[in-house]
Amino acid sequence: MPLIKVEIVKGKTIEYKKKLLDGIHQALVVALKIPVNDRRQRLYELESDHFERTGRSDDYTIIEITMFKGRSKEAKKLLYAEIVKNITTSININGNDITIVINEQPIENWGIRGGLPANEVDLGFSIIV
Repeated sequence: MPLIKVEIVKGKTIEYKKKLLDGIHQALVVALKIPVNDRRQRLYELESDHFERTGRSDDYTIIEITMFKGRSKEAKKLLYAEIVKNITTSININGNDITIVINEQPIENWGIRGGLPANEVDLGFSIIV
């Protein structure tokens, strides 16, 4: 159940935004083995003058992933590669215009399903990948 925050310059088409979010989600399914229906994404569209991106194009995309601690370095490396592959293939942007940041939190720091600590809930998937 990673939480995804994506920041882009305002003005992209609905199709572009859908392909962007779909590409990220598919990478999470492949690399982190999350359930296909476990989708929590937020897209922030910023005015060009509110998004400094020296040396990057108007396609510059920042992807922040907040997730439970526990995934291996190999799973994260695969995640980065899958995100970039999916996005550059589907919306044809330069891979150098994609920045991915992972924020890992201990599972007990998440309150879910009516306010229970996530470590006390059957998530339905393993975070050890």
